[in-house]
Amino acid sequence: MTSFNLNSLLLFFVLTLAVRLVVSPIPTKTWHVHVVNNLSKVLFVHCKSGDDDLGEHNVTTGAEFAWKFKEHFFQRTLFWCYVSRPEGFCSSFDVFWNEDSFLYRCNYKECFWIVRDRGIYLKNIPEGYEEPRHKWNWPPC
Repeated sequence: MTSFNLNSLLLFFVLTLAVRLVVSPIPTKTWHVHVVNNLSKVLFVHCKSGDDDLGEHNVTTGAEFAWKFKEHFFQRTLFWCYVSRPEGFCSSFDVFWNEDSFLYRCNYKECFWIVRDRGIYLKNIPEGYEEPRHKWNWPPC
């Protein structure tokens, strides 16, 4: 490889990195995700990402399972959860992904998923209400 090609490749990499930092000035921002149990019974929660398994948790009524993380440098972080009720109803859904309309609802820092008898809701913080997002399924989920 000639020095011209190597220099061009290096310049391309540096420019790509610079553009990425301008688009997202804080590439390792800390996010908080909450799964809140508003059922009248214990909620089973198991959340994961491609890199992390957050384990299985039994969340009592009125309590929550919450975690924080720094987003992947290239903003490709995805977390999903499986939740189930004692009588067998369950749901599996994404709880964090990098999409502006979703991040807006989380006020660009904290996502609240509210689990109710009627389904699973995402709290739209800037608008001040809970959006119905997922219904309960009968197994298998």
